[in-house]
Amino acid sequence: MTNGAPASAIQPAPSLITIAHAVYALHSLSILIGVSSAATVIGAFVFGLPSIVAVIINYVKRSEARGTFLESHFRWQIRTFWYALLWCVIGGALFITLVGIPVALTIFLAAGIWAIYRVVRGWLALRDRRAMY
Repeated sequence: MTNGAPASAIQPAPSLITIAHAVYALHSLSILIGVSSAATVIGAFVFGLPSIVAVIINYVKRSEARGTFLESHFRWQIRTFWYALLWCVIGGALFITLVGIPVALTIFLAAGIWAIYRVVRGWLALRDRRAMY
């Protein structure tokens, strides 16, 4: 075993590695939009067109990644998107109550930082051709 992956793991096609990089880049673009605009990081990440396109690409291409280290990256990216959406829904539900607004803002901030962490950690592992666990 090397880097936590079996030595006999199938090597992915170079084009699939490029697609995985592009998905991380799309998620990063959404985060950049959130940081540089009136949108929140997590709001731009979940509702921004780049991240929506990225998650669609994940679902379309994940079958091609089966058996490779990229399978874990596609799963990581998909889960990052859906958990971010879940936290947005929870924060949004709390935001509609006057008492819950400070908690909602904290959730939005924490979820934004969490999304940034997940994109950076995943992209660095992809650069090193390591699987995500």
